Amino acid sequence: MMESQKEFTPSFSLELFPPQTQQGIEKLRETRKQFAWLNPKFFSVTFGAGGSTRDRTLETVLEIQKEGCAVAPHLSCIGSTHENIRSILETYRDHGIQHIVALRGDLPSGMAEAGEFRYADELVAFIRREFGNTFHIEVAAYPEYHPQSRTAQEDLKNFKRKIEAGADSAITQYFYNADAYFHFVASCEAAGIRVPIVPGIMPINKFSQLMRFSDSCGAEIPRWMRRKFEGYGDDSASIQAFGLDVVTDLCERLLAAGAPGLHFYTMNTSRLTTIIWKRLGI
Repeated sequence: MMESQKEFTPSFSLELFPPQTQQGIEKLRETRKQFAWLNPKFFSVTFGAGGSTRDRTLETVLEIQKEGCAVAPHLSCIGSTHENIRSILETYRDHGIQHIVALRGDLPSGMAEAGEFRYADELVAFIRREFGNTFHIEVAAYPEYHPQSRTAQEDLKNFKRKIEAGADSAITQYFYNADAYFHFVASCEAAGIRVPIVPGIMPINKFSQLMRFSDSCGAEIPRWMRRKFEGYGDDSASIQAFGLDVVTDLCERLLAAGAPGLHFYTMNTSRLTTIIWKRLGI
């Protein structure tokens, strides 16, 4: 099991999002200081629907780079044009950025047209055509399958198209069912896909917040976890303690089975991710 993943050197990375306010900028700077000693392989920085955070993403990326950390900006293509995407990539290239997370993304509210890109594999192919091997390209993977895919088989075909278009590796949507990840990797192996598929990890801070995220992105919260969290009510300390145990156990199981690292969705806070990182002895 997981033989395709065991050949890769484990990569441990952290996701951030670009702040909207000066207060948020200062808070994120402090969070990065707290993360610095973890020495992640890279920070990824998200990109709003339709490029709505383009400038803030660039500013955050360049600031992280100046701090001496490797950084991988997200780039979503839906609702965009070839010219716009080319311009963004040229800017990153000219600043020495060599790592991109290529995504389809979501249409901004009120926008009806998909633009010149419809799917992430088209973005990956465009990057390779226009920029050769300038960038290491990450793409998204969905162990519990994309909520908009008609079937699991269709979703796997979509993922394979992204790899065949030139993607180097993948980061998954977060999940709490390790077997879903193991089955997805096995399906990829059977389909001839041999790239690192790094599990996405979501530390649990507020259960109500997690429920909202999971309902929108299709990540399943197992019933036994839901019932346990519901039983804690407003006891945030117990929710966080239980969440830390659950996520640490998940990470340990994934790494023991040969997962090629972990990618933490930090929500711009350091405490929970840092505790899990320490527990794992990364």
